Amino acid sequence: MAFVVSAGQLATVDKPPLPAPYALALSDTVVQDYATIWRTQPQVRTVVSFLARNIAQLGLHVFRRISDVDRERLTDHPLARMLATPNPTTTRYRMFDALVQDLGIYDRAFWLKVKTTGASPAAVVRLDPRKVTLLGDNPFQADGYRYRGAKGRRDFPADQIVHFHGYSPEDHRDGYSPVETLRRILAEEYQAAVWREQLWRNGARVSGYLKRPVEAPQWSKDARARFRRQWQAQYTGDGPQVGGTPILEDGMEFTPAAVTPEQAQYLEARKLTREEVAAAYHIPLPMVQILDHATFSNIREQHKQLYQDCLGPWLQMIAEELQLQLVPEFADTGRVYVEFNMHEKLRGSFEEQATQLQMAIGGPFMTRNEGRARLNLPQIDGGDDLIVPLNVLTGGQASPQDSAPPPKRQRVRRVKARAPKTYLSRAEKRLTRFFERQGRAVAGRLGAEKARRKADPPQIDDVFDDERWNTELAAEMYLLNLEVATATAHSTLQALGLDPDDYDEERTLAFLSANAERVAGGVNGATRNAVEDALGDDDPLAAIKHLFEVYATARAAQVALSQVTSMSGFGTTEAARQRSPHATKTWRVRSSNPRPSHARMDGETVLLDQRFSNRAMWPGDSDLDDDERAGCTCDIEVEVP
Repeated sequence: MAFVVSAGQLATVDKPPLPAPYALALSDTVVQDYATIWRTQPQVRTVVSFLARNIAQLGLHVFRRISDVDRERLTDHPLARMLATPNPTTTRYRMFDALVQDLGIYDRAFWLKVKTTGASPAAVVRLDPRKVTLLGDNPFQADGYRYRGAKGRRDFPADQIVHFHGYSPEDHRDGYSPVETLRRILAEEYQAAVWREQLWRNGARVSGYLKRPVEAPQWSKDARARFRRQWQAQYTGDGPQVGGTPILEDGMEFTPAAVTPEQAQYLEARKLTREEVAAAYHIPLPMVQILDHATFSNIREQHKQLYQDCLGPWLQMIAEELQLQLVPEFADTGRVYVEFNMHEKLRGSFEEQATQLQMAIGGPFMTRNEGRARLNLPQIDGGDDLIVPLNVLTGGQASPQDSAPPPKRQRVRRVKARAPKTYLSRAEKRLTRFFERQGRAVAGRLGAEKARRKADPPQIDDVFDDERWNTELAAEMYLLNLEVATATAHSTLQALGLDPDDYDEERTLAFLSANAERVAGGVNGATRNAVEDALGDDDPLAAIKHLFEVYATARAAQVALSQVTSMSGFGTTEAARQRSPHATKTWRVRSSNPRPSHARMDGETVLLDQRFSNRAMWPGDSDLDDDERAGCTCDIEVEVP
């Protein structure tokens, strides 16, 4: 910034830059203002609204500092009443929600102080940041503010406006919107959305190049130009009529050269956009539903991080602006300050608070009034004397909590059980025999139907009997479930030093039967789809025989491993539950090359009746997708007091 010094005083400076246009060019033909971007870009709205909602729900309290260890909350002060009801038509929540939304979108926000008869404001009203212009050439602060409405404009003196803003490298008096920093990211998201919309509207729209054969009739210059204009008008651009099926002449060929949605990784791109927007506003990714690295064990710490590291600076900035620009407007504001009630979000449970405060106040280093001050409570008579319990004087203990003898340490047993390998071998043989029997039956029905139909090809319902195979496989899976779960439960109880005969097998039968039916339905559903695909082969009989050869080996082994893993987890959990419903379970990885999702869960501990962070009750749980379940060798470890 250029300036001139005359007689040792600052005389002139450059004029401040013009205000930002609050609009982004998202394509060569589309320009959107920030408000439209907030309405149409879900990632921006998600992040900004998240900030606004979490800040607006916090109470804003008014206090008077009495001393370094005492303060009084002012509930009937004019400032407190106005903050509770900013104006007759706006609640406190909506006022602060709009304030944070304005700061998130524009990095500037304005409140108009409404004064009636007294010197203090009777209300505050939000002004649209787009319609406010800073007046004056003073580079350090605005001389006034101009508000442009539909029927004209009005100028306000600087002391009648509460001006919230962030940092701008070009104008010290105003902020610079994060939306501007996200220009390229949002432009890419807009172009991707336009492409997807056109793709769905015109399913046959393609991209590529045209090849015209050498022997085609000679094209005149005008004919070539006319064809180009027609093609571009129909198949390029972003107009509403773009797309459709091309009609080619003169033996021309169209060679596709498009990028498919899968190749373009649109889901990953949209996720990346949300990550970039969240990073621009300094929000932890799990808070905006990006849960790649979130686990049950760390979500509580992430919640604390939100209010300490993410929302803390916002709350401090808003409170200090109110302290600077609004509090002095009221009478009797000596040592009065405002503070967001963020502690309610960071405190532990009532029991944790009570234990900590009782130990602190009951010990010899903190008075009752000091403890009450930590909770924003007023002082009480006689609360400045230290409470020194007799046991502290005579026993040298730190707290009255220590008056009782130390509790006996509770013995805890950790057990990680799994069915012996012989059960996996039995399961593989049982499933191999089933797939061999199923393959012979399907191939036999296919041959019979081909001979009977002759001309018409057999359909899937002609060769695959769903009811039969679901019934047979469910029976096989039920026996497998019962054997593996019971054997694992007995091993668990033995490891706990308990009698295996105490295991109540009867209470598990209904679950094991339902699980068998569910797994059988899933396995046979996949088999049916594969058989249906094989019927379309040039030699369907050979294709089906090959299919069941693979099923009788590789697939039988895979299904057996998944089910033995699942039932081992169930048996271990059920044995612990019957022994102690308050036991816990821990996910343990056995493989040297586990899935990334399972590797992140290694060591995750929850209660017996709770699900792990991947929604599974135990490794191999049939509630999981096949990608998460197939071939899983993880174990479950229970801890029983």
